Amino acid sequence: MNLPNKLTVCRMIAVPFFIAAYLTGYFIIALIIFIAASFTDMLDGKIARKYNLVSNFGKIMDPLADKILVYSAFCLMIGDGTIPAWMLIVILAREFVVSGVRTVAASDGIVIAAAMSGKAKTVLQMIAVPLLLFMLALKGNAGGAEQIIYYLAYGFLWASLIMTVYSGIEYIVKNSNVFKEESKS
Repeated sequence: MNLPNKLTVCRMIAVPFFIAAYLTGYFIIALIIFIAASFTDMLDGKIARKYNLVSNFGKIMDPLADKILVYSAFCLMIGDGTIPAWMLIVILAREFVVSGVRTVAASDGIVIAAAMSGKAKTVLQMIAVPLLLFMLALKGNAGGAEQIIYYLAYGFLWASLIMTVYSGIEYIVKNSNVFKEESKS
């Protein structure tokens, strides 16, 4: 297994530790784990491209590891009321639609690369989550700073939600030929 794939696996292994830290109220530890895991996402992609270590495992597992990490955080935050459940429903609906389009395309031998808007969505989510974690860690202990972090966190959360919807619509529009070809069969 090459280094980028090992980093992807490490990101997936970090998720249970992140969840445990969050559930026990150790938000700073959860924040550190999340940031470290997010850093492996950036690092594995750079290494894979630079040293031509792109693999089928990485193509599938890298985005899946991202989703497991981010959506685990969102699920936990729904559980304690930090974010509303409908936001995650919108995010997951987009993921299911995109996965469905990719599956139909793959059945016809078409590989659909991730668009820049989808990558921007992931980056915004990976900024929103640490800010939300930091907000939880500061809760009741930071005065005015807590308010600033609150607005930043929810600003990035909303930006990620808007980018999620935009990237989903863009994905469907750009790949509408997948549906047209399917209906001809």
